[in-house]
Amino acid sequence: MEYRILGKTGLRVSVLSYGASPLGSVFREVDEAEGIRTVHTALDLGINFIDVSPYYGLTRAETVLGKALRGIPRTQYVLATKVGRYGDQEFDFSAARVTASVEESLRRLNVPYIDLIQCHDIEFGDLDQVVNETIPALRRLQQQGKVRFIGITGLPLKIFRYVLERTDVDSILSYCRYALNNTQLVDLIPFLQEKQVGIINASPLSMGLLTNRGAPAWHPASEEIKQTCARAAAFCREQGVDIAKLALQFALANPDIHTTLVGTANPENIRKNVAWMEEPLDEELLAQVQQILAPIHNQIWLSGRPENN
Repeated sequence: MEYRILGKTGLRVSVLSYGASPLGSVFREVDEAEGIRTVHTALDLGINFIDVSPYYGLTRAETVLGKALRGIPRTQYVLATKVGRYGDQEFDFSAARVTASVEESLRRLNVPYIDLIQCHDIEFGDLDQVVNETIPALRRLQQQGKVRFIGITGLPLKIFRYVLERTDVDSILSYCRYALNNTQLVDLIPFLQEKQVGIINASPLSMGLLTNRGAPAWHPASEEIKQTCARAAAFCREQGVDIAKLALQFALANPDIHTTLVGTANPENIRKNVAWMEEPLDEELLAQVQQILAPIHNQIWLSGRPENN
């Protein structure tokens, strides 16, 4: 396993990291024991960065993860969770709620501190409140030793620049913006490097677009994006390759991205992802797939408040 330092935090994180949202049965009903085995498999294979949120499974993912981490030395993993999002349409970035949220997460996760606390999907909130109220509240928890570092997450890239031009955060988590079909995160990287901000990439499979199964029914992408990605997946199958493998290898190959999150509740998928990471990237196939995806490259969907997109 390769490790990189997450911005100015000093945290040494695995380039492939574990997204724990599936532990909340958000994609399929997950047996708790299987979920716990998945976490242990990830740790055994050298994955040390784990990302979760109270939103995933409406606290279930945190609860299962807390059980999985019981008895494992706290220094063996870097733990990230979130505040501010608690349901599909339930957002609260007030100082009182995020302070209470951290306390609740500490209890569910059975840990004395959280390495990285992140404001979740801030495009659904008032960015000025995040700057002037949410982050200062989290800094107070940092001073108490309950959290070590503070980050922000979301889909529109402009939210990161807006916040970072007004205050200091330690990391950003961007999703669906560095994948085979969308590489817009690249344009923001020089700005993030200048600020020494940790860069976490999530959804390298574009929330299912870059899989043989295809996008789930709820996926917000346009039909054109879905159909074009499905054609790319079919082309990969014809070459005897799973598009998910190519997509994961592509995301992991960028040295400027500190870690890439992949979510699963299946131990075999973790083993497969680690094995794929160790295989060479097929540059010729990559070029062919990028050509198929060219008509929809960098197309995205709206997320959150109109003014934040």
